[in-house]
Formats: sequence, structure tokens, C-alpha cells
Amino acid sequence: MAVLVDIKNLKKTYKMGETYVKALDGVDVLINEHEFVSIIGPSGSGKSTLMNMIGCLDSPDEGSYHLEGIDVSEMSDGKLAMIRSKKIGFIFQGFNLLPKMTALENVEMPLIYQHYSHKKRKSRAIESLEKVGLGDRLHHKPAELSGGQQQRVAIARALAANPPIILADEPTGNLDSKSGQEIMDLLVELHNKGNTIILITHDDYVANVARRKVCIMDGKITEDVEVFR
Repeated sequence: MAVLVDIKNLKKTYKMGETYVKALDGVDVLINEHEFVSIIGPSGSGKSTLMNMIGCLDSPDEGSYHLEGIDVSEMSDGKLAMIRSKKIGFIFQGFNLLPKMTALENVEMPLIYQHYSHKKRKSRAIESLEKVGLGDRLHHKPAELSGGQQQRVAIARALAANPPIILADEPTGNLDSKSGQEIMDLLVELHNKGNTIILITHDDYVANVARRKVCIMDGKITEDVEVFR
């Protein structure tokens, strides 16, 4: 399988007042195409910083990060934004849907910035919403949808441009247990269809839904294991 994420000796330090905090302290991670990987750790462990690095939302102080063979470690903010739009589909805990837009329009939005034609982005958006079971909710606004349905719209938005990586940040964090389970079942289904999924969580139950679990503590990888079921 092709290597998608190749991180070596990644380090990141933040200054908080007079204190320096090592958010990442020499992290090595290799993620292949078609994997389903969870990155788990408590608050302050460095998992969110690692997510930001993988998602090209931040740059390291030291170390290297190759995404599909491209060194993104020292790219400018503008180039990182271009990489993000093409290579990574984001799913956030808070859904991040635009309230005045329909489900269809929300899913179309990132495709506008990638200069898809109106016909093509509408077709892609409809296809993505059908994939997540919302083909009958195309014209509903977020307020007309349940929390679980809103997260499905967010997943459809992440899928629309067919990026190599789906990066999910605590995707069940704002959902009740039933809706959360449905979202995890959907992520498993998407992985089984070939999507590469990287899941960030503090919840061990959620982490164990993935096929591989990477544990982080105090900015260091403490465990990297296959999950057996």
C-alpha cells in the first residue's frame, strides 16, 4: 500500500506565559493508504497538535512531514491551504455547517473554492449526501436536521472532493450515544469502501472502532497497536 502520512521526529513547542510547553516531542507516525487509524490521548497529550500537523493547519518546529510524498513541513500558509483543500476532508466535533445554507449547499461549498463547475459540484454533493444516507434531505437546513444528521452532512462535505484522507476530530463528541454509534458505523462503512480515515479522540471505546490505535501522552507516542475484534 502507498504511504500517505510519513512523520519523522516531529517537534512543536508553545509558549504559554513564561512557560514553554512541548506539545510534540519527537513523534514518528507512518500511515498507509486505506488504513483506519485512531489517535487517542487525554487533554494536553499532544493529540490535537498532531491533528493540526497532519491536517496541515500548523507547521512543526523540527522534524519532517511528507503527505503523499510531498514535504509539507516548511510550506507557506498559502501552500498549506491549497494542500488542505485537495488532500484532506475534515470532520469536526461541532459540525461547522453554515446555518442559512441547505445540506446540499453546505456540501457544495468547499468545491466552489476548488473551481468545480456548478454542474459538477452539485453532482458530487448529491452523490456524497446519498453515500451518508441523506439523499432525501438535500434541501434541509441544519436547524431542520438532528445532530446525527448534521454530522452526516459534515461527513458528506468531507467526502465531496474525494480527498486521500478523511480527518475526524472527536466526531461523536456532540452526539448522544445512539447517534454517535451510527456515525462510527458510517465511518467503518466508508473505510470498508476504501477511504483512509484518521480519527482523533480521547474516548477509548471510539478509538477501538478503528483498525489501528496510536496512543499519545506528553507529546510522545506511547503505543501503536493493531485493534483486534
